[in-house]
Amino acid sequence: MNQCEPFGAEGPAGVADALQKVDCLANDATAVSFGRLFGAHGSFTTALTIVLTLYIALLAFNLLTGRSALRISVLTPRMMTLGLVLTFATSWIAYQSVVWNLATGAPDEIASVLVGTKGSATVLFAQQLDGLFGAITDAVSNINPGVTAASPGFASPANILSIAGLILLLGTVGVLVVCRLALAALLILGPVFIVLALFEGTRGLFEGWLKSVAMFALVPLLTVVMGSGALAAIAPMIDGLQQAGSDIPLKTAVSILVASIIYLSLMLLVFKVAGTLTRSWRLGRAPALAPAAAPSPVTGHQERPLNAAPAAPAAAAIGSDRVRSAVASVEVATNSRLPAPAMARLAMPAPTPVPSLPGPSDARSQLRYLHHRVAGVSNNVSREMLR
Repeated sequence: MNQCEPFGAEGPAGVADALQKVDCLANDATAVSFGRLFGAHGSFTTALTIVLTLYIALLAFNLLTGRSALRISVLTPRMMTLGLVLTFATSWIAYQSVVWNLATGAPDEIASVLVGTKGSATVLFAQQLDGLFGAITDAVSNINPGVTAASPGFASPANILSIAGLILLLGTVGVLVVCRLALAALLILGPVFIVLALFEGTRGLFEGWLKSVAMFALVPLLTVVMGSGALAAIAPMIDGLQQAGSDIPLKTAVSILVASIIYLSLMLLVFKVAGTLTRSWRLGRAPALAPAAAPSPVTGHQERPLNAAPAAPAAAAIGSDRVRSAVASVEVATNSRLPAPAMARLAMPAPTPVPSLPGPSDARSQLRYLHHRVAGVSNNVSREMLR
């Protein structure tokens, strides 16, 4: 554990000093909290053992009852998840090397590459801001008191420059320090949320924690990248204060104040951009299939059309061509087996066509209709044979 210097009575020496001390204190607090949670003498070691036992028991129960298939594609992700949870929840070295360094060090490395600097881009950005704030402070102290007395109240250049310097300082320290503290709090609770990734019901909490960590890790990156461009535009105006000496025009002070307000708005916009980037992020999971529509309990009922067509023969009333041909062949075979008198008695005048429902269209209704039709023909044949 590193020995971090606490903040003195006069506060930090600047923005860079404040960020370095906050990072050091956050790292120490995360290490101590990790040991108290799931360390060798942690308070939640027994709870972790119970959770892992329940996970293995539920997995074995699903395999024994057939609810889960014994395949490599099913067991491999579960075993990998269990191994990763055990690694990051019980080993501080693994947690610090992967989770902590990835959340705090990776954005800084990316910012260094984008800005084109050597070393920590966040620290260099903070040092640049300290230089601008120091230039504003020197310019305010060098202003002629007579100019300040001639413009009393808020309209004096000294007051305007002081407010502009405070806005610049607030826009940077407020964003970076708040993000570092929030990220440290999330990483302190990280082992608990990693354990929650085991179960399907609590995996949403793990996803929310992961998205929050990603958001607060992206904010410093966007702050350094966007803030470096903004400070590059403000720096020439602040450098002009040294050339003006003790007689600073009011127009120059107002221009610096407006630029500081725009800079603060840009820093606040960083939160919205980071939230938008991480809001729609989802872990890779197969989408759930939509449930198939249940068949209607009344399959043969359909609304009667207004202009009903004449009833079709029995074979033509069935939806499938194969079933139609089967019914027609059964009728022909039955009629050929009947004697002539029976055929004469069966010969009846064709009924008047009446509107009827169309034949069934699904396979189940077709088979039911075919069964009743064949049974009716067989009964007619039996009666004629008895006669």
